[in-house]
Amino acid sequence: MADNIARVFAAAIAADPARPLLTWYDDATGERTELSGATLANWVAKTANLLVDELALSPGDRAGVLLPPHWQTAAVLLGCWSAGVTVRDDPGDVEVLFAAADRAAEADAWPAGDRYALALAPFAAPLREVPAGFVDYVVEVRTQGDHFTPSTRGGPADATLLAEADARATDLGISPGDRLLIDAATHPDPRDWLLAPLVRQATIVLTGNADRSRLPTRAHTERTTHTLA
Repeated sequence: MADNIARVFAAAIAADPARPLLTWYDDATGERTELSGATLANWVAKTANLLVDELALSPGDRAGVLLPPHWQTAAVLLGCWSAGVTVRDDPGDVEVLFAAADRAAEADAWPAGDRYALALAPFAAPLREVPAGFVDYVVEVRTQGDHFTPSTRGGPADATLLAEADARATDLGISPGDRLLIDAATHPDPRDWLLAPLVRQATIVLTGNADRSRLPTRAHTERTTHTLA
């Protein structure tokens, strides 16, 4: 079993970086955003550069992530793991916090020197109003470099996360090369909606605020092979 999330991500896109890797639907807004492996890798590299070059974080430092399943969440998580930064989802001391704007009030439980808020808006639009004590992730990350070379050593939690994701992939019936339609509300854990597909080199159609009556049509339109709903 692989013990480096950055290498697993690279392997998942290596065969065809131009193919759609993660397609995001939001049935509440009508948004559809499609990211190729190369495009998502660019966001991941920018996020990792933000952590390493801007914030001077090192492998083993900690990030808090208060974000729902979303394509920008994938960029944040994979950026953290590429930089060797440990992701926490339970309140505690962290060096950096990433939070959806509507969860900014929870920040007091996460002592952090640097805090980034995400609008999670269509077209990666910036926040109209940035919560006090935060800066806008989208605005800041766009200025970062487009390339990042991950450490040859994975983060301290990589091996455990990948083993758990591999087990979940088996439990969920994910086969190599699948194209998965995933209801974000039913599978909010990134080990399900992000890492399990990556360890199987599957592609992802992730739906937030899902109108479940649309899922069969979406499965046909997106030519998915397996549904996690």
